[in-house]
Amino acid sequence: MSRPMNKAFGFGTQIRKSPFFDATVRWGATDFSVYNHMYIPRSFGDPEQNFWNLVNDAILCDVGVERQVEITGPDAAQFTQLLTPRNLSECAVGQCKYVLITNTAGGIINDPVLLRLEENRFWLSLADSDVLLWAQGIATHAGLDVDIREPDVSPLQLQGPKSGDIMEALFGPGIRDLKYYWLDHFELDGIELVISRTGWSSELGYEIYLLDGAHGEQLWEKIMAAGEPLGLKPGHTSSIRRIEGGMLSYHADMDADTNPFELSLDRLVDLDMSADFIGKASLQSIKQNGVTRSQVGLVIEGEPLSGPNTEFWSVSSGDKIVGKVTSAVYSPRLKQNIALAMVSIDCADIGTTCLVTTPDDQRAAKVVPKPFYDPKKRITSGTTQ
Repeated sequence: MSRPMNKAFGFGTQIRKSPFFDATVRWGATDFSVYNHMYIPRSFGDPEQNFWNLVNDAILCDVGVERQVEITGPDAAQFTQLLTPRNLSECAVGQCKYVLITNTAGGIINDPVLLRLEENRFWLSLADSDVLLWAQGIATHAGLDVDIREPDVSPLQLQGPKSGDIMEALFGPGIRDLKYYWLDHFELDGIELVISRTGWSSELGYEIYLLDGAHGEQLWEKIMAAGEPLGLKPGHTSSIRRIEGGMLSYHADMDADTNPFELSLDRLVDLDMSADFIGKASLQSIKQNGVTRSQVGLVIEGEPLSGPNTEFWSVSSGDKIVGKVTSAVYSPRLKQNIALAMVSIDCADIGTTCLVTTPDDQRAAKVVPKPFYDPKKRITSGTTQ
């Protein structure tokens, strides 16, 4: 769902607004969609201009839809490990980790960023699925002493090469010491925040977690005021940049029937650790038997795509359908149509050619390495700065 909105528009109280909603409308948000039962801005005008704003300067995005599952209690660390195949034994207080949440079959039900705020306090910053209910259900029969809830926490993303300069204008030079995938506690004119060096953009950036929704508009305006002299624009998560960077979108590039090995995310699965986790036996079996399909990068020939795909496109070889395009877009920087696709393992080798059927035509395509841009993630980690 994506359509123009204003303050009076809505589907009722079952779809929530973030603390930044009114500010985004004031600053030019024209389209919204629904994510985690909340409105998320999807357009501030031309998506290509949004991309250039992101990669050249900075954008501020309302990602309050990234709801937090907070896990506390004496057994919080053990319970959090139960949810994910990634080994958390060396995750320090103040550190963040990209993790997968798996079901008993080894399928992925979410791919959040985990934040360890205290020894026994964790947040799972969610993609689009109801992990709060999943975690509460698991806890009911886990026999562990934990409390699981959704706190009043709403993040903003400040992303782009000038994001560090803007953060320094807001918080002083000490913010530069915040390392990639680490967090710390800050205060801005009495507004309590948690800030992490993370983001869903493939660019240098920060996520700013507001701890009291009553200050949403105030926080938005303070960041925009500090950033405007440096080129900051209101924006939305960029499909162009995230596909360039090979970043995955839940429900598009993976779902509960997708396992980590199909996505080449073996590094997020530790089958040798002594700790148990949900899906361990299934993932051991999948690892031993091998996968039958794999995610690949594609370059699709032809005229520039008019926008991101809104349905899965079939991928064929000869007269046989061998997979589907999950995310596709035209990159104005690379001057190519680029895509992520899930295909049969025998069609996954670099250089393999295939056909992609779009709603308008059938196009030749070729399997290429992914990500398409900045493969060593030097931009995201800040090692180019």
